[in-house]
Amino acid sequence: MSADTTTKTRPTYLLALAEVRAVERVSPNFVRITFGGDDLDELGTPGDTYDSRIKLIFPPRPDAVPPIDRDGDDWWGSYLAVPEDERGSMRTYSVRELAVTDAGTEIVVDFVLHLSPGLTGPASRWAADARVGQPIFVVGPRRGVSAREHGGAEFAPGEARSVLLAGDETAAPAIARILEDAPRDLRGTAFIEVPEPADVLEIAAPAGVEITWLPRADGDAHGSALIPAVLSHLGDAHTHVDVRDVETEDLLWETPAYSSLGEQIAATHAPADRYFWIAGESGVVTTLRRHLVKDIGVDRAQVAFMGYWRHGVAMRG
Repeated sequence: MSADTTTKTRPTYLLALAEVRAVERVSPNFVRITFGGDDLDELGTPGDTYDSRIKLIFPPRPDAVPPIDRDGDDWWGSYLAVPEDERGSMRTYSVRELAVTDAGTEIVVDFVLHLSPGLTGPASRWAADARVGQPIFVVGPRRGVSAREHGGAEFAPGEARSVLLAGDETAAPAIARILEDAPRDLRGTAFIEVPEPADVLEIAAPAGVEITWLPRADGDAHGSALIPAVLSHLGDAHTHVDVRDVETEDLLWETPAYSSLGEQIAATHAPADRYFWIAGESGVVTTLRRHLVKDIGVDRAQVAFMGYWRHGVAMRG
């Protein structure tokens, strides 16, 4: 009888059981949580993280995780089979740091503490009360699979001579990781809007990238500092913009390869002068997209617009 030579392809993503290793309140609105555990030894490729996204499954109770079969071929089906009130809540986060040492693999996530009434959710509540030793499931790219292959990263400047990165506090961890993984000769500008001055965090950016932190004035809406700063930098006269005229509840997600609006993005082979990466509250991102594409004429094939969340809408997944 001949031997079976069929090779089973491993999925590019894995489900790992991790535990909280450290909790640090790094600013008034950010808490930095480190996760570790043997399952994480197969997760992620250091130095190739950029804006990679992972999913965290926040358990329904602090010390219990849902009964998911992570050893089988269909952990997602196993997760969905758990009754909804027992499976917890799944949310998407950017990786702030991925560290691999002789002691094992640790992954760091910076959580924004949206704790105001109407803005908070299961992730913020969990992060605010997180304690060392608590278990949690992490879904992330398998080690050895590049950020370009696993589909959970969008930063792709190609041969652009400079970059412009812009986002609110939810995009700050991704911007930080992009800049710390980027080639040291990268040039460009980063605009990061945060709730208050004390939320300005250290980023080991290339020397040729200028970072502008934009604390919001007390009570101001998201985008109130970011939108005028970006448009003014690009020479657009429309710096007084009200994002409340953006009524859609759908998250905008548009990259050189995909459009959530269903629009065709024409491929371009012309050398790119600048690459744009813009993420955060979807109404703010949509507003910036309108001005960059329609008013300034930025080539959509050189921009990634990503709505990470929507004001007033409970996000899932």
